[in-house]
This record gives sequence, structure tokens and C-alpha cells, in this order.
Amino acid sequence: MKFITIVAFSAIVLAADTPVKMADLPPVVQAAVKEQTTTATLVGLSKETEHGKTTYEVETSLNGKSRDVSFDKTGAIVAVEQEVDLDSIPAPAKAAIQKKIGTGKLKNVESVTEGSSPVTYEATIIRNGKASEVGINADGTPHKED
Repeated sequence: MKFITIVAFSAIVLAADTPVKMADLPPVVQAAVKEQTTTATLVGLSKETEHGKTTYEVETSLNGKSRDVSFDKTGAIVAVEQEVDLDSIPAPAKAAIQKKIGTGKLKNVESVTEGSSPVTYEATIIRNGKASEVGINADGTPHKED
């Protein structure tokens, strides 16, 4: 039983983001990060290897809102998560998030763009002092994770 717990814990640790410095990034990724941060404040950089694929994430802040951009090893953008106002998202997604909030409190909403997939939305909700995240498609249906 201890072995299974250790293996499961190791898998979680291996998929976690590891903070890195700009100099640790491949040159093409450094150039892409610099391009994406010309008008934003760089908050942090991290590297993640999951299922044998390495991605690099740049956390930024622009006008008081967070924006995270993930790159592959070639410097191509893989995903963008950008904090948005609840009122700016499609009405069905907004209604679904408001329903999920219930008696909780909305912490933030992010638009998520991954490759050519349609934009989805992630909302962080605080209920009884605990944060949980819900994923919603633009049409208000739950977003299924891979």
C-alpha cells in the first residue's frame, strides 16, 4: 500500500510546474516569452513535463489581470489562460458559472484557448473557505478535461 501511495505521489510531483529562469529556457522560447511580455509584467516562469511533453509557462499581469501563456519547445503558443470579467463572457457560460457559484463566492474567471479548440472558461469558486475550479464551454455545458 505504501508503494502505491509513493508512486501516485511521484506521478503528481512529476507533472507539477517547476520554476525556472529565463536563461533556463530554450532560445526560441526565450524569444517567444519576450514577445509576449512587451506590454505585460512578467510574474513567473515555469517548466512542466507531462506524458513526455515539455511545456513552458509564462505568468504575466496586464492591467491588474493575470495572463498565462504556455509554449512548446519550439516557442509555439500551446495555450493561453487570461483573466476576464464575468460580464464579458457569452451569456450561457455566464449563467452556468453563476449557477455553480450558488452560495459561494466567485474568485475569478479565465478564458482558456488551447490550439484550435473553441474557447472555454474556468471559474474559481470559494465555498466554505475552499477553492474549487469549474470548466464551462461557451454554450454553458461543462468542459470535459482530457
